Amino acid sequence: MMSAQPLVLVLSADNDPQLAMLSAIPHVIGATIADFDGDAANADAILHWSGSRDALRQVFLACPRVRWIHSRNAGLDNLLFPELVASPVRLTNGSGVFSQSLGEFALAAILYFAKDFPRMLRNQKSQRWERFDVDEIAGQTVGIIGYGDIGRAVAIRARDMGMKVLALKRHPPTQSDALASKGDPLHSKTDPLVDRFYAPPQIHQMLAACDYVVVAAPLTSETRHMISGAEFAAMKRSSILINVGRGPVVDQAALVRALAAGQIRGAGLDVFEHEPIPPGDPIWSLENVLISPHTADRTSTWLDDAMNFFLEQYERFSKGEPLKNVVNKQLGY
Repeated sequence: MMSAQPLVLVLSADNDPQLAMLSAIPHVIGATIADFDGDAANADAILHWSGSRDALRQVFLACPRVRWIHSRNAGLDNLLFPELVASPVRLTNGSGVFSQSLGEFALAAILYFAKDFPRMLRNQKSQRWERFDVDEIAGQTVGIIGYGDIGRAVAIRARDMGMKVLALKRHPPTQSDALASKGDPLHSKTDPLVDRFYAPPQIHQMLAACDYVVVAAPLTSETRHMISGAEFAAMKRSSILINVGRGPVVDQAALVRALAAGQIRGAGLDVFEHEPIPPGDPIWSLENVLISPHTADRTSTWLDDAMNFFLEQYERFSKGEPLKNVVNKQLGY
C-alpha cells in the first residue's frame, strides 16, 4: 500500500465508530500483528487507539520505518516498553483532550464536601428536615499535585471560585528564585493562577496549608504511592483528597486507614489502584468517600474528541510541523 501521505497502522481492540473518521487518510486497522501483514514494512505511524502494550510492542517491532506513535489516552504507565523508550520514535498522547471535564469533576468534588451533599441526600431519603452549616470555598486553599494540563484546568476553576491555589511541580517554573535555596515555597511569578509553587521535597509543607488536595500527577516510578501515610499525617483533619490523575499515585490502603480513622475528612476519587474496585474492598463502605468509576472524563464526545485530536496531529506530521504533546519517554509523561 503506497501513498504520498503517511501510512498509519491503527491498533484497536474495539470496533468504535470513530474509526470511520480515518477514511481520508491512508490507514490499516487491526487488533494484532497478524492483521498488519504486508503493511508493517511501509508504515510511517502507529495510532494506539486501544489494546494491550504487548500488541503495540509487537506491531512496533515489525515496523522499521515508523517515526511516530500516538496514544489516544493521556496516561502512559501501561504503554511504555524498553524498545520504544530507547528508540528515536516520537511518542505523543491525548494529554489536554480530557482535562476540562476532569477539572469540572475536581470542582464538583470540592463542592460535594463543602456543601455536605451526602448529608442532604441522607436527610432527603429519610424525609428529615435538618438545617446545618455549610462551607464557602472562596478563600479556602486547594493544593494541586502535578501541575500539567489537568492541574491547570483545576486551577482555572478554583481561581474562578475565589480559592487560593498552591501547586506542586517536579520542576517549579521559579525554581531559580533565591528562596529555593532556603527550602521555602516558591512565589509564583510566571503563572497568575498559582499563588505559590512547591517542589517535591516541600510536599508536606504544602499539604499542611491545604483544605483540598487534588492529585493530577502522572504515574511514574517517582510518583507511585507519592501520597501515603506520612502525607495523610501532614494534612489537616478537615482536608479532602481528590484524585483525578492515576490511581497508584495514592497508596489506597493508607488512604482507607486515614479515612476510617478520621485523619482526613473525606476523598473524591475517579481513579483507583485496582480497577474495577473488587467486591468487598473496604473503600466501598466508607461514607466519607465519593466514588466515580473512572468516568470523570467520559463525556458524550470523548472518543470523537480523541480522534479529532489525532487527525490534527496527523496533519502536522504530514506537513513536517511540530507535534503537540511530545512525551519525554524517559520520564513517562
